[in-house]
Parts: sequence; structure tokens; C-alpha cells
Amino acid sequence: MKAAVITISDGVSSGERADESGDFLEALLLAEGYEVERQVVPDERVQIATALRRLTPLVQVIITTGGTGLAARDVTPEATESVLDRQAPGIAQALRMDSISKTPHGLLSRGVAGVRDRTLIVNLPGSPGGARDGFEVLKPALKHAVELLANEPTAHEQT
Repeated sequence: MKAAVITISDGVSSGERADESGDFLEALLLAEGYEVERQVVPDERVQIATALRRLTPLVQVIITTGGTGLAARDVTPEATESVLDRQAPGIAQALRMDSISKTPHGLLSRGVAGVRDRTLIVNLPGSPGGARDGFEVLKPALKHAVELLANEPTAHEQT
């Protein structure tokens, strides 16, 4: 299985900051058995959407990190929505609920999740802790989501 991590950050794309959250997400995906492609883009809506469109045919999962807050340059949700075929609001809701339980700043998250073609796209926060926590929320359903999108038979335990 293939995944991509797109870090959306002016500071990382200019070389002013290390890509800690991208590194963290890559390690978590590798531990789950994914091959991982990485990309860094600035907080620019067109560049984010272009990266998402380019990677969609190559991977089953795209996780973005960064640009999900209230700052004027935080345009990741809008860029993501512009390329989605369908939203997956339950994922975004679960991510926010978990985040709010840990910090009041979770109320400020605007990340979205959805599907383009057969690729799941999920926006996570730009902080390493937020990316880590978000991935932990997503992880139990990730394999099943990928199987569903690939029209593969799924085997999961009923709860």
C-alpha cells in the first residue's frame, strides 16, 4: 500500500523549520506497512490542490499536516475541498472531538477529510503532537477505508 504525506508550511518549504510533523507521520505510516511519498508545499491554495491532484493516482492515502487553523494563511481545508469528490465528515468530526478532549485549541481546527477517486485524503494539524494524535484516531479505520475504496473484500469484526 502507498501513502503520501504533504507538509503544508511556509516555514518548512522555505527551509526555516524542520518538518517534524511530516517526519512523524512518515514513521507512523511506515510502521503500518505503507510505502510513503513525501512532499512539502507552502500555504498556497493552488499549490496544495495541485499536490493533492498529482498524488491521488499514485497512492491510496494522502495525509496532510499543517494549515488547518484560523490564520489567514491556513487554507488547507479549502484547497482539499476543491479536489474532493466526496467528504468523509465522520473522520474530521472524530479528529476534532479527540483534539478538543486534549486542548481547547482543538476548537479552532478546520481540517476536512474525504475521497478523490479511490484515494482517502485527511487533513491533520501541523504540530507533531496534533499529527500524532490525529493519526492514532485514524489508524483503527484506515485499512478498512483503503479496502473499501479499492472495492476489495473487507473482513472486520462487528462491534
